[in-house]
Amino acid sequence: MRGHRSAKWSLVPEDVLPAWTAEMDVRTAPAVADALRLAVERSDLGYAGDPAPVADAFAGFARDTWGWDPAQGGGELRMFGDVGQAATAVLGALTSPGDRVVLTPPVYLAFYPWLASLRLEPHEVPMLDVASGGRLDLDGMEDALASGTRVVLLCHPHNPLGLVAAREDLEALAQMAAHHGAVVVSDEIHAPLTHPGGPAFVPWLSVSDAARQVGFALHSPSKAWNTAGLKLALGVTGVEGRWPQIPEEVAWGASIMGQYAAVAAYTDGREWLATVRSVLEQRTAQLVDLLAEQLPAVRFRPGTASYLAWLDCRELGLGEDPAAVFLERGPAFGPGGAGFARLNYGTSVELMGEAVRRMALAAR
Repeated sequence: MRGHRSAKWSLVPEDVLPAWTAEMDVRTAPAVADALRLAVERSDLGYAGDPAPVADAFAGFARDTWGWDPAQGGGELRMFGDVGQAATAVLGALTSPGDRVVLTPPVYLAFYPWLASLRLEPHEVPMLDVASGGRLDLDGMEDALASGTRVVLLCHPHNPLGLVAAREDLEALAQMAAHHGAVVVSDEIHAPLTHPGGPAFVPWLSVSDAARQVGFALHSPSKAWNTAGLKLALGVTGVEGRWPQIPEEVAWGASIMGQYAAVAAYTDGREWLATVRSVLEQRTAQLVDLLAEQLPAVRFRPGTASYLAWLDCRELGLGEDPAAVFLERGPAFGPGGAGFARLNYGTSVELMGEAVRRMALAAR
């Protein structure tokens, strides 16, 4: 792995075992690798082109996996370079500087700089029962929307908690948003990585008619198939004509290699993904055992999606930012982050075990 040029491995000193960014240590899915080789063999390395093959492949995956047809109700799909670009483009088109956006901390730390880049203010509605896995604070969201906040940036499934929100909670949020004339932008980048034994992911735009009317969904194969560097994300609306005015040049952020990879992942990469999901479920159980053996004071309530563990380190006595001891930051995830650290366990059982061992040594 030390020969890798990805940010995860190349931006840390050699004596650091990286478990900080949301990138897995896996072999590339054969279907994706074959698609990239085909692009090279064709010398097809220009700008990203017709989005229809990507849209069709994603629609087929969404129908088969979640029972959701993205075209239902006239929904429309657009390509972006990544979910961050998609989120800032949509938020920028829907808001004015100084507007507030609901966030549900502790939440993906990049949400805060995304808002700052647009001069937007976070309206924080912290997750409830974080130590027990978390749940949306619907009363807090109702208060936020009633006070005039008109945009919700939803992390669904939730990063870093790994929470797959219940349909009834999503339905309630959709009704609130519709009542107050608000918009919900749902970041669903981790959706394909739900664990086989956990609750099923419910796409925001499949929740209800209200959700389709008020919502935007952001997807990408980048987390599930480990292709972040290939730069391809999808934005989906629930109804025709819903897209706000977004600068035309934003569409050029997507890459043609990302297009090749996305089509292959969504069509021929499903068996590989099923294996990864099963392994991640196993890793979750293995991490529980490792922590019990080596860091029993750390509490961990396993999520049911993706490969990020939200570790409650408050009993270790390491202060508000125990992750600084482990070379990752906790409070950067917003209120609720103090005393916690995020660990990426999307790696081999050997490297995960070494990570926990080093954390135990650092905590002594």
